[in-house]
Amino acid sequence: MERPELTITVERAPDEVVLHLAGEIDVLTVTNLSALVNETLADPPPRIVLDMAGITFCDSQGLGTLVVLSRKAQHARTVLALTNVGDFLMRVLDITGLRSALMISSVS
Repeated sequence: MERPELTITVERAPDEVVLHLAGEIDVLTVTNLSALVNETLADPPPRIVLDMAGITFCDSQGLGTLVVLSRKAQHARTVLALTNVGDFLMRVLDITGLRSALMISSVS
């Protein structure tokens, strides 16, 4: 079985940091995502955007990590927003009740 990959491209602007995600967010890839968001929170911009356009899969570990990162951002007095959330992920967020726990932006 091939190991799932998650690639993250960082785009910095004066008022936000955009992380363009592609691949799978799961038990094997959440560590990299968490490390990058935690690094960004060390000197937090007003807004961190997770661009989910390239996400093909997200397991329960990935969902939990998104919620934890959102809470960490709140504690750092910044906003963590998800954008370009696909239909499958939006459905999972609705089913699990996590949609209300995350800020989902329709505009990137």
